[in-house]
Amino acid sequence: MVRPLVLGVADLLRRPGNQRDEELVVPLGGLEVLGSKVPDGEPVTLDLRLQSVNEGIVVTGTIAAPWEGECRRCLRAVRGTAEGRVQEIFEEHPVEGETFKLDGDRIDLEPLTRETVLLELPLAPLCQDDCAGLCPECGADRNTTDCGHTLEPSDDRWSALGELRFDD
Repeated sequence: MVRPLVLGVADLLRRPGNQRDEELVVPLGGLEVLGSKVPDGEPVTLDLRLQSVNEGIVVTGTIAAPWEGECRRCLRAVRGTAEGRVQEIFEEHPVEGETFKLDGDRIDLEPLTRETVLLELPLAPLCQDDCAGLCPECGADRNTTDCGHTLEPSDDRWSALGELRFDD
């Protein structure tokens, strides 16, 4: 089975300070959070620099992926690009949660890529910052229509307080 995010780094490990650039475009499935996801088959783009250091390999650069979701206010379909910067170390004896595994002369970028994209996906996307949302009374899209309803929330349990008058 071919794993496009597993890279050989034997050439870098020979001398600390060696570096090379990698540009990879690969599809990854299963990238989804609450309000958004990377569509299946869409490419994730990695633009990275790999550099050899005494402890292993340092990977720096950017990881980007297209995403789609539903606006949290008006429920319209929205799209965007999630992009995250990375600077991680791959070493033979990784520290859990801090570094990644250098497996002999190979590094597996898939866990780093998945983690980065998932952290960059919006949890509650918006179609625009000033989205007016849906009318709570009739469900009309207030970005395109003025349905005439007010947005004043009312709770009948407190209606008696509205009748109170205080004398000076």
